[in-house]
Amino acid sequence: MPTLTEHARPAVVQSGRWPAISPPNGAMSDVQFIRAAGHFARLLPPEVHDALVDFADVAPPAGAMVLRGVPIGELPDTPDSPTAPTVKSLATEFVLLSIARRLAQPVGYLPEHGGDLVQNLVPTKATALRQVSTSSGVDLMFHTEAAFHPHRPKYLLLLCLRGDSNAVTTLSSIFEILPLLHHDVVDILFQPRFRTAVDESYLHGHDNRRVLGEPMPVLHGDRQRPHLVFDAELMVGTDEAADAAIRALSAAIERHHTGVVLEAGDLLIIDNDVAVHGRSSYQPRWDGRDRWIQRSMAVTDLGTSAAQRDHRVITTRFGM
Repeated sequence: MPTLTEHARPAVVQSGRWPAISPPNGAMSDVQFIRAAGHFARLLPPEVHDALVDFADVAPPAGAMVLRGVPIGELPDTPDSPTAPTVKSLATEFVLLSIARRLAQPVGYLPEHGGDLVQNLVPTKATALRQVSTSSGVDLMFHTEAAFHPHRPKYLLLLCLRGDSNAVTTLSSIFEILPLLHHDVVDILFQPRFRTAVDESYLHGHDNRRVLGEPMPVLHGDRQRPHLVFDAELMVGTDEAADAAIRALSAAIERHHTGVVLEAGDLLIIDNDVAVHGRSSYQPRWDGRDRWIQRSMAVTDLGTSAAQRDHRVITTRFGM
């Protein structure tokens, strides 16, 4: 097995030359709002626009990049929950959807905050110790976003409105991990010998351990630059050899990853086919200045989810 080397870090693209941001009136889910966000993409700073084009064309070794200096404006206190109302404008939502539209097509998932196209991720006391985006007291395990979902996103966008120096977003790219795996393990990972439980938030209170998807491969596509679907908490092998392979992959990811501490104005963009992500634990202060991330997700093709989608909200139901 090759000697372990440092994991590639996401490239950082910085720009201070942003145009004035004037989101249209109306709700974020309105057709006109989303269309205007798409039109605004032509006004993005040139270095940002070109970095997005390049990222969509060819995923970099880290499977992620950071746009630094995204305008966020004046902010109210961090909300107490993801769905709590705030008095902020929709300027950051508009910018985030504009960037998502330059990459692909933004979508929401009905169980995730009611299908909002941009979601507020903030710590909550009730979920502090759970494997969910609003936790803080545990390390979030490495995972592909919505690994269990037939219409999982291609891109995950995380815009930091308010950071925490102790919260590290962790990343591990299959491009970096693949050379560390034995060829026998890789062969097994390309076979449909793995099943993934459905995330609890998609099950309306049902036990996610009883809802396992159909057998699937962990790796697919090009043998040299494969796509990866993995969830350290929810994925299991269907036989002893497959279980051993998934454990070997998980161990390699735990040993070989990088991390990013997001600061206000940082936008982390993750290719969800290439990099898995997690997050370290941290201690909220509960003083209105806690970490506040806005999340958006995008797919490359709206047509594949047409039968299970209401406008841009994917409505797939599990365990019913």
